[in-house]
Order: sequence, then C-alpha cells, then structure tokens
Amino acid sequence: MRTELIKPTHSKEFRIRRALNWLPLGLTYAFLYMARYNLTVSKNALGSLMSKEDFGIIFAVGTWAYAMSFLINGPLTDRIGGKKAMLIGAVGSALMNIVMGIIVYGILALSWKINLTLALSIAYGLNMYFQSYGAVAIVKVNSAWFHVRERGTFGGIFGILISLGLYFAFDWCQYIVNFTESMNPTSPQYWLVFFIPAAILLFWSILDIFILRDFPRQAGFKDFDTGDASSGETEDLIGIKEVLVRIFTNPVIITVGLIEFCTGVLRNGVMHWFPIFAKEQLSVSSFFAPDWTFWLNNWGLILAIAGAGGGLAAGWMSDHLFGSRRAPVAGILYTGLLLAVIGMTFTLWGNPWVFGILAATVSVFVIGTHGMLSGTATMDFGGKRAAATAVGLIDGLVYLGTGVQSLSLGFITSRNWQFWPIFLIPFAIIGILLTLKIWNAIPKGKVKH
Repeated sequence: MRTELIKPTHSKEFRIRRALNWLPLGLTYAFLYMARYNLTVSKNALGSLMSKEDFGIIFAVGTWAYAMSFLINGPLTDRIGGKKAMLIGAVGSALMNIVMGIIVYGILALSWKINLTLALSIAYGLNMYFQSYGAVAIVKVNSAWFHVRERGTFGGIFGILISLGLYFAFDWCQYIVNFTESMNPTSPQYWLVFFIPAAILLFWSILDIFILRDFPRQAGFKDFDTGDASSGETEDLIGIKEVLVRIFTNPVIITVGLIEFCTGVLRNGVMHWFPIFAKEQLSVSSFFAPDWTFWLNNWGLILAIAGAGGGLAAGWMSDHLFGSRRAPVAGILYTGLLLAVIGMTFTLWGNPWVFGILAATVSVFVIGTHGMLSGTATMDFGGKRAAATAVGLIDGLVYLGTGVQSLSLGFITSRNWQFWPIFLIPFAIIGILLTLKIWNAIPKGKVKH
C-alpha cells in the first residue's frame, strides 16, 4: 500500500479542534437546507396560490440556477477558501429568504397584485445561487482536515448533516406554519417560514467568523498529507484552467457526476413530492386521514432518521468493507433504492404506513449515496486543491437532475399520481449500471513508492 494512504494517528487535541470546526460549519450547512426547502412547506401552506405546476416551475428555476453556479463557485471557492465561501452563501441565502418573506407578506397582508410564480422564481433562483456555496465550502474545508482513510466517516457525518437540514426544513417549518395558523386562523403569518430561517443563518454566520478555520495550521496544528489526488503536490494555488482540466478529464469524477444526476432525480423526486401527495390524500381521504397526518407532520424527522442511518452505514461500509472505495457502497444502496421505488408503484393507493415506509427507505439509500459520492468521492478524486470545483460539478449535476424531476413531476402529478414512482425507476437502473464502471476506483497522488 502507498504510505500516504495509511490512516494517520491524530492527537486528542487535534480531534477535539476538528470537531469544533465541524460544529458551526456543519450546522450552518444544515440550516441552509432549512432556508432552501422551506419552499416545499410554503407550497402546502399557500394552497391554491401556488399550484403543483407553479411549485415545479419555481423549484426548477432554483435548482438549475444552483446547478449552473458551480462554474463560478467551485473554482472561486478553491481560490478563496471554504470559510469565505460559506459566509457568502449563508449571508446571501439569508437575504434572499428575507426577500421571499417580503413577497409573501406583500401578497397575503398588503394585497399586492404581482405574479407570485415569477417573483418567487427570481428570488428563489438567487437564493439557490448563494445556497450552492454551502456544499463546496464544507467539502473544501474538510478536505484539509480528513485523510482519505477517514473520509468514509466524513461521508456518514455529511449524511447526518443533510438529514438534520431536512428535519429543520420540513418539520421546523411545518411547526412555524402550524403555530401561525393557531395564532391567527384567518390570516396566518406564512412569511415567517422565510424570515426565521434567515435569522438562524445570520446567527451561525457570526459564529463561523470566530471559530471556523480552513486548515489545521490556522488552528495551531500541522497540515498533513491527506492521501487524495493532491498528494505529493505543493500547497501553491493552481490556476482555474488547471483545476477545470483536472476535473473534466477525470473519468471517475464524470461518472460520479452522472450517478449523482440520477440521485438528484430520485432524492428530490420522493423527498418533496411525498408531503404534497400526503397533503392531497389528507383532504380527500377520511379513512386514512390520521395516518397521513402523522407522515405529514413528521416527514422531516423521518427523513433525518433515515438519512442519518443511511449516511453512517455507507461511511462504515466504505472504510471497513471496501478499503475506502466509494462506488461499491453506492451500487449496493442504489440496488436497495430501486427495489423500494418499485415497491412504491404497487402501494401508491394502499395503506399510508406501507407506502410511507417505502418512501422513507428510498431516503435511507439515496442520502447515504449522496453523502458518499458528493461529500466524499469529490474530495478523493478532486484532491484538496480542487475539491470545491469537483463537488461543484457533482452537486451541480445533482441539481440538474432535481430540476428535471421538478418540471416533470409538476406536470405528471397534476394529471395522474400513478406515474410518479414509475418515472423514477429508469434513473435507479442507470445509477446501478454507472457504479459498476468505477467499482474499483481509488485516488492516486503524485507520490511514488
């Protein structure tokens, strides 16, 4: 084995400081999810003011803005560092959420005569531009703090952060909606779904300024060889052209990106449309109403538990069963995901508990895969010097897939829900086949032994 691939031994002080680095960075990232997916909760709250097709359009505009922004934000983050990128993303997203809250306030409280779909599409698109700094920032920072042999664990933690964010987004925002409806049933203050996440993001941004560090040396420790694609290189900044060539000529990164395009379709194709489906069933079905209420009110917590389990399992499997290879884990999880989606097609109109468990199972597998590929493989094959550009490309493709499902399912579900899970099946099959192409891939640095 190459010596740089041997897992290093860190001091207790280093591990404590690394965990301290994680706290504000990780929670800022999690609350970015709250300020991103609060749109889904607002769609259910606003009812006829935002149809499913309107929601699909707004969400698609945002996701494609997110996807395209990696061309700027990835290379930029590799130049300025993850800390500055996270601050730009968090503060920018907070401001855009304030704008969206003002738009909703103006329409509901002041009777503004504006096109809600157009106004929110613009504001949400800008929000998602700033949101796109989050993933590249967290991976960029941690690429210097985690060795390749430790990154399966990182992938698991990454999955937990995603899960926390989903809990904040769906359940906390739903609590906000329920609270405003109970306080003023005739005129609920739905704009708080945007204002409160903005305030939380600004709070964590302030903590990031004082606690977060890009490199161990900035916290009083020595930097170390992380064993990734940057192994054996100097720490000098490299040009954008070299970074882009490194990323776009790496067949493993391109294949990971294509898998993650499918992940974007599958993750958001279930995560966002399940509560919308449940809300509709709640209004038309009296027999199953209590069961749908449970799933609707606790969807964020269910996603958090599912995602945390999937993330930790994926990380453990990668580091302990597959020698820190990521593709075998993704292939196994994708196979389980395919079976769960097929199960959804046969239980769509059945018992809510059976269908809900299958939808949650999809989230176990898809969040585990996303953490392993977007959160971990990008660091491995981009190297710490190009990690942000690599994750920008991968995450950009995730959100291209998200945009595809948003427009597609917005159209499909407005006509017939039966085709919702059927639409997802081909993407699960493609994902499995792509994992086979990179089954044995592992990063190679310049150090020779």
